[in-house]
Amino acid sequence: MTAHVEQPYVYTQRELVEPDWTRFPGWRDVTPAQWEDAQWQRVNCVKNIKQLRDLMGDLLQERFYADLERDQAERATMSMLVPPQMMNTMVAATADPMSAAGADFTAAFYADPVRLYMLPVFSDRRTDWPSHPCATRDSLHEHDMWAVEGLTHRYPTKVLAEMIPTCPQYCGHCTRMDLVGNSTPQVAKLKLAGKPVDRYAAMLDYLQRTPQVRDVVVSGGDVANMPWKNLEAFLDQLLRVDNIRDIRLATKALMGLPQHWLQPDVVEGIERVAKTAHERGVSLAIHTHVNNAASVTPLVAKASRTMLEVGVRDVRNQGVLMRGVNDSADQLLDLCFALQDGAMITPYYFYMCDMIPFSEHWRVSLAEAQHLQHAIMGYLPGFATPRIVCDVPFVGKRWVHQVESYDRELGMSFWRKNYRTSIEAADTEAISRDYVYYDPIYSLPESGQQWWRSQGDHGADLEIAMARAAASRDAASRAADLLAVH
Repeated sequence: MTAHVEQPYVYTQRELVEPDWTRFPGWRDVTPAQWEDAQWQRVNCVKNIKQLRDLMGDLLQERFYADLERDQAERATMSMLVPPQMMNTMVAATADPMSAAGADFTAAFYADPVRLYMLPVFSDRRTDWPSHPCATRDSLHEHDMWAVEGLTHRYPTKVLAEMIPTCPQYCGHCTRMDLVGNSTPQVAKLKLAGKPVDRYAAMLDYLQRTPQVRDVVVSGGDVANMPWKNLEAFLDQLLRVDNIRDIRLATKALMGLPQHWLQPDVVEGIERVAKTAHERGVSLAIHTHVNNAASVTPLVAKASRTMLEVGVRDVRNQGVLMRGVNDSADQLLDLCFALQDGAMITPYYFYMCDMIPFSEHWRVSLAEAQHLQHAIMGYLPGFATPRIVCDVPFVGKRWVHQVESYDRELGMSFWRKNYRTSIEAADTEAISRDYVYYDPIYSLPESGQQWWRSQGDHGADLEIAMARAAASRDAASRAADLLAVH
């Protein structure tokens, strides 16, 4: 008799559930009509500790609030802004939280994956390496590549249009933390100088003058924070640019505030834009940002399906790999199947977390990302198997197995590219040069951690040293160059 051995991951189709928001004391009397109203959701976002206390009542112990307050004062790069829809997916399995109030509920809240990145606390962060020495507030150098204010031209055929510097929700790991949201004690946010109407006109003018660009990601911030009439007016003009063949609307609010995308004026407007796009042979898609299966609820599925029904070609998900949130194969596959089966959202990318300040506790190493890519292969359809990518500074997205060489001791991976960015038109070595990405230091062997401790805070110097390193040598030689410099 042959013994039965289970697969490493066992697929089970799961029914999506909207957690009962009335389990929280502050929402005990909230009606379904209120819950499904986008304006009610926006007004009742959790924006500070007092509002969190009002919502939770006696559920959380005082230690959590003190932990959160310290993080807001000393570490947070994003201000607090969590829509009710997202709050409701935290500790969703606790049907009667009052029975687990105090220590038990607090422990569950600390461990919750959505809480971990939407309401980070001081004890979440690393104390040995809260930031990588090479971390920067614009880690992808998007502002360096602005063709006009707010329009990043990094790839030869693609641009990113940052339409607005706000979102309906602020994620702790936001890669645009230098521009998006309110200033925090750690980060004085940059401000867009031009008036929106002037910035949008300059973007459109650049696209009309740059026929090699065919693909525009319309982002922010989050386009859900733009008044619909303004967004539709921009899209209408964008659709008149002959060379534009792909338009992608980037909105985490499809998950964080699905009520917005279900408003009649938005649904009708998307239908008009989708019809025009189809007539002109332009692909219109929506890209959202879901990091854990708990966030995929019936309202999210309804919003996604509605967008598809009115003519959007595809709804895709771009998540971010984060420790404790989705850093196991089971978590990633559970999320992908919830998206694909329940909401008709195609899993697309999982990015390695960018190297912004105070993000080390979220980041995983390249080796871990490569392992996860291997572990999720073969379960999902090929078109819905997400690629795990490293967004390498000055390079762009690279599949994690595209690395040229990898020094695991010092946590340095070296990458090449096959195009020049908009700031490298005269750089003859851009395509032959090596570009570096760094693993979190705590993930390194002790010898590698000791080397980094011996360097102190020399992020800028290390970047200069990397630029001097010869592109043709292996990782060990390039690491030796670094050691010689320091």
